[in-house]
Amino acid sequence: MNQPQQHPADLIRALARPLGGSPPRPALPTDATATPPGPSDELLAELCGVQKRYGNTVALDGVDLAVRRGEILAVLGPNGAGKSTAISLWLGLSEPDAGSVRLLGRAPSAVDSRRGIGVMMQEVVLAQGLRVRELIDLTASYYPEPLSVEATLELTGTQKLASRRYGRLSTGQKRQAQFALAVCGRPTLLFLDEPTVGLDVEARSGLWRTLRELRAKGCSIVLTTHYLEEAEALADRVAVLAHGRLIASGSVDEIRSLVSRKQISCSSSLSADEVRGWPSVVSVARDARRMHITAVDAEAVVRRLLAADEKVRDLEVRQAGLAEAFAQLTQEAA
Repeated sequence: MNQPQQHPADLIRALARPLGGSPPRPALPTDATATPPGPSDELLAELCGVQKRYGNTVALDGVDLAVRRGEILAVLGPNGAGKSTAISLWLGLSEPDAGSVRLLGRAPSAVDSRRGIGVMMQEVVLAQGLRVRELIDLTASYYPEPLSVEATLELTGTQKLASRRYGRLSTGQKRQAQFALAVCGRPTLLFLDEPTVGLDVEARSGLWRTLRELRAKGCSIVLTTHYLEEAEALADRVAVLAHGRLIASGSVDEIRSLVSRKQISCSSSLSADEVRGWPSVVSVARDARRMHITAVDAEAVVRRLLAADEKVRDLEVRQAGLAEAFAQLTQEAA
């Protein structure tokens, strides 16, 4: 969904206003290997009955969604589902047509709230001539207790980019620099909108490690992503949006349990085309050695497999992953 772009400087100018007090900072553990705390019931951000329209398009339709302290919340949904709109409302970049929005216990427009958050959006405009080190130093200056530039570079693995001008970075390197800007203020709550788009495998793995480290230090994270394996690997809780409505919310295991699909894998002489026509079979694929079947009634399909091919071997049945659950939930909501 096309929405008005927000220049990051608009947020920075708001953050630069005098502050009557700052939100409490999470205590940093002295032992980096300490067991990370689990999410608490304290709510850091809330959407309550929120409705938002853009002309004749309904972006959000009565959505209730909350972020708890100490959790990574993955917000999933197809394009146009309302993910970016939800983030924009929390950031105070737009106002709801109905319902209410709270950020760190206040209105999103409150300076105290903004000083407690970090933001990485999909569309970002930054000074092309400034070096990454200079951008971090500038952004950190608007926060009451930021990380040092060197600590930010180390946390995000961007030391090699520090002296390079932003405008000369590759797309993936720019995303890494933007992530450094998002975390340099030591945020209580971090919003990341598709943060790993454009990153290579190594950079993505590094960002995942940093997110886990931030969570271990008490930072709450709201993550929108099209990479379902990313949500499966990182999220404490998943919220699925479709057509502007919240259609499912819970842990990854709870989302999986909402759907009946299962994955069947085996070695068989049967052709994929033959199995594809069986009742309860959703999809079939095969590689050089194994056939992979997605089925609604796995037990019935397994019985037919054994009857049709007495030499079936290496048979495995598992619960559908988040990708399959997401696909079924969004199809049912269509």
